[in-house]
Amino acid sequence: MPDLDFSVVGVEPLPFSASPSLVFKLNIAEAGSNFGEIREEMEATPIAAIALRCQIRIEPTRRGYEPPEQEGLHDLFGQPHRWGDTLHSMLWTHLSLVTPPFEGQTIVDMPVPCTFDFNVAATKYFDALAGGDVPLCFYFSGTIFHTDPEGSLTIEQISWEKEARFRLPVRVWRAMMDHYYPNGCWLNLHRDVFDRLARYKSRRCLTTWEQALETLLETVEAEERVPS
Repeated sequence: MPDLDFSVVGVEPLPFSASPSLVFKLNIAEAGSNFGEIREEMEATPIAAIALRCQIRIEPTRRGYEPPEQEGLHDLFGQPHRWGDTLHSMLWTHLSLVTPPFEGQTIVDMPVPCTFDFNVAATKYFDALAGGDVPLCFYFSGTIFHTDPEGSLTIEQISWEKEARFRLPVRVWRAMMDHYYPNGCWLNLHRDVFDRLARYKSRRCLTTWEQALETLLETVEAEERVPS
């Protein structure tokens, strides 16, 4: 059975896509290989394909947070003094892909669709960070299709403990979102709340949704400034 190791060696935004996406560069190497060069005492196993499944999790405990970032993460983890109990690993996404044939080592693109919906925990987390990296852990499973020494096609399962860690630069995530939503954000509202906002916008003869929200915010901020 081929013993495969997985590592993430890079990431970049996908510039032309129907929705925001990041492409992680996944290195898959048979144990004993060194960037495609197999040790002399070993022969590379011809891999016909891998039906790969991957779970990506965010590991918030593996970085520090400045006060403004702590404030932005309040919705997710509560007050910082409680983070010893509330700061924990959280699921980002699941994905699947099928690799092309290779021997020894290959690098494949692993596209990950992203969202700017602030109802999604991962989006809240990414947006709250001013800089640095997002600690990620990739957990792999799936099926390996390979050729045995007799030339027969063999099917094996990927060992359950296969994983890889990677630090996603926050600037890469922001560059991707700036590309798809330049100077903008995306907000999902319940239908009844949207209907109320639409009626308010119509009554005030406001031309844009930004004007409606700005008028509401100005009213609230003016009330807050009035001494009680």
